[in-house]
Amino acid sequence: MMTSMSLEMVASTAQQLGSEPVRLRWSPRGSVHLGQTLSVLGRGTNDPTVRVLSPECVWITTRYLGSAVSARFTRGSGGTDTTALERDIVVDAWGPGAAAWISQAPRWCGAADDWTDFESSPAYGLLPERLTLARRRHPGLRLPATGAVIDRAVIAIIEQRVTAIEAIRAYRYLVRLAGEPAPGPAPVGMYAPPTAEQWRKIPSWQWHRAGVDPHRSATVMRVVQRASALERLGLLEDPVVVRAKLQTLNGIGVWTAAEITQCTHADPDGISVRDYHLADYVCWFFDGAPGSDERMEELLEPWRGNRQRVVRLIKASGHRKPAFGPRLTPADHRRH
Repeated sequence: MMTSMSLEMVASTAQQLGSEPVRLRWSPRGSVHLGQTLSVLGRGTNDPTVRVLSPECVWITTRYLGSAVSARFTRGSGGTDTTALERDIVVDAWGPGAAAWISQAPRWCGAADDWTDFESSPAYGLLPERLTLARRRHPGLRLPATGAVIDRAVIAIIEQRVTAIEAIRAYRYLVRLAGEPAPGPAPVGMYAPPTAEQWRKIPSWQWHRAGVDPHRSATVMRVVQRASALERLGLLEDPVVVRAKLQTLNGIGVWTAAEITQCTHADPDGISVRDYHLADYVCWFFDGAPGSDERMEELLEPWRGNRQRVVRLIKASGHRKPAFGPRLTPADHRRH
């Protein structure tokens, strides 16, 4: 779903070099909550590639055709309290890739995610009242479609079989090691993610220092060797097809593929099966008890095609599962 937009670009020499911002003003169809939609791309409050400064001001960095981009998403002025989530979104982008990337910006904040068919379907009427209430309270919640398959693949691989703390620490270390400072006036500490070639050049001892075991680092190396193929996947529309193609790569399974397409293709149905926490989280919501992946899939079956949207609504509802049971103890691979 793409809506009308106006591009405000000045084709000056300075702008082409990335020293001045390229601007896009997008008039969304319906509500968009910038903070809710873009925050899922970040890992922790000091992620070097995503900073949510407020619900209406979010910075991201990315690569487009190999070139670095920094972008600031903000809301245009005007409107009323009741139309605040429908105001224009203004995107200012800096860097050598900014002019080429800027037309993709609306997809990052949900232009490709249309809830209309789901909300008018019989399946929507089967949602628990708590979830329909969550949707009414969060009408601007959307799924992003960044198309940045390589970036999301690396993040998801680093997160395989480890705690969030370990993965966040490793990702920050490696991005700051191999990436480059974000172009433009981005917040301090932001970096453009490494290119495929920069990922390939990270020596094994640096992966070890980051706390990434050889299995995961080898998987990253295999994936970035296929950078051209992954970039083509970013251009495909159907997340089901993309998930299937990703799983043909050694080291990418159902969990990793879903974690990727949730962010790159606004995947409305991809759920993170085999996640350490998700099955219990969903089962506690519906059953009031822990459960398995099989039970989670059974519970979500009435909403097949929109299961990821249902998971997002569960999170938006404020649901928390009881805080007891064993924790996954971080393993410090740097000491082995």
